[in-house]
Amino acid sequence: MFQKILIANRGEIAVRIIRACAEMGIRSVAIYSDVDRYSLHVKKADEAYSLGSDPLAGYLNVNRIVNLAVSTGCDAVHPGYGFLSENPELAEACARRGITFIGPTPEVIRRMGDKTEARQAMIAAGLPVTPGSEGNLANLGEALAMAERIGYPVMLKATSGGGGRGIRRCDTADELRNNFDRVISEATKAFGRAEVFLEKCVVNPRHIEVQVLADHHGNLIHLFERDCSIQRRNQKLIEIAPSPQLDEDQRQYIGEMAVAAAKAVGYTNAGTVEFLLDQDGRFYFMEMNTRIQVEHTITESITGVDIVEEQIRVAAGLPLRFQQNEIQRRGFAIQFRVNAEDPKNNFLPSFGRISRYYAPGGPGVRTDAAIYTGYSVPPYYDSMLAKIIVWALSWDDVVARGERALRDMGVFGIRTTIPYYLEILSNEEFRAGSFNTGFVEAHPELIEYSCKRRNDELAVVLSAVIAAHAGL
Repeated sequence: MFQKILIANRGEIAVRIIRACAEMGIRSVAIYSDVDRYSLHVKKADEAYSLGSDPLAGYLNVNRIVNLAVSTGCDAVHPGYGFLSENPELAEACARRGITFIGPTPEVIRRMGDKTEARQAMIAAGLPVTPGSEGNLANLGEALAMAERIGYPVMLKATSGGGGRGIRRCDTADELRNNFDRVISEATKAFGRAEVFLEKCVVNPRHIEVQVLADHHGNLIHLFERDCSIQRRNQKLIEIAPSPQLDEDQRQYIGEMAVAAAKAVGYTNAGTVEFLLDQDGRFYFMEMNTRIQVEHTITESITGVDIVEEQIRVAAGLPLRFQQNEIQRRGFAIQFRVNAEDPKNNFLPSFGRISRYYAPGGPGVRTDAAIYTGYSVPPYYDSMLAKIIVWALSWDDVVARGERALRDMGVFGIRTTIPYYLEILSNEEFRAGSFNTGFVEAHPELIEYSCKRRNDELAVVLSAVIAAHAGL
């Protein structure tokens, strides 16, 4: 087993990995930019080292991170998610220096990171994929011809895309013309590659993904599915495990497809196979993420499997501790991404000092966060502050528990998405377990209600303050 692991990340996922290391008796090394000097992951790690003043460059510097791992005596690097987590160059640099990369091989990362190559691999493995271009588009003319052939609407996507970036829906030829250069520009800036491809747009699908685990001894299992349909502009907001929208036949089918997909590319470690489920009940492969997911927490909640610990064990050459028939799911879990955003102002980021913070607790409630009272949220990173994860035996109970936990959580000094999530939980369609990726756009009134909810809560607080001062 490893003696020391460098965590090439920040925020709540770095804290999550540090906790796994502590439970396994492994020393943890954190890295940080100057603006992260007082971050929780720096405080929690056994050792911490500065990357300099630039808030982003250090986290994206492959050679500096690997050199630091070597100089501090680390024998492994965990990339978390985001930053370099799906960059094959980091895995290759680790291998050159005798450091273990906690993830799949560079070849698999590269192959699955290229969306067109991933599509071709899945077609060869017999998985259904949405109609689209067989490879990258040469020019706008080819894109227009392909769109006419498969029919609008279409999705124009960056070949190396991820995280909801580099994607545009085009309902007409004019929209495709307007978006073509934009997506190329987004792809170049975000991923360093200008390649794009085209797919038929599945209108208002359900977004279902399957967690897989594979070791170096030929063992490959799935840990059931997650429903990520509640999203805004391709960014996930609320995730659920298992999906309340699947029957047992669909659940078994999609689990088997995910295992087949991972087996087809020789996958090892933790990964996620993502699918779209159309209105006629047909599944289509969308992509494979070769890293830990933000929403791994809800899979842990329903299965009892510590996915991060399994990642570390697999990377150390140990076999999985579970066979497929030993994986049982129990109950439902929901994860809420608490973002520093203001729903009232088109979800603009809301950064600054947190004047007071307290996490929810009680039965079936887990909080993964990297914030604390007095912490200043920097404007340079993703807006997610924390994840609230709730578990209960039934769907109705987990929704009720989620509502209670969101009300229990307190984040003051900045705006968050908590009031908006409370409105989603009160929506009849959501409570009935019937929703798709168009839910947020179909219910703009929930944003208005959330703003009113916040104003009412502020009025209650102000009244209490006035009453307290009046009694002095």
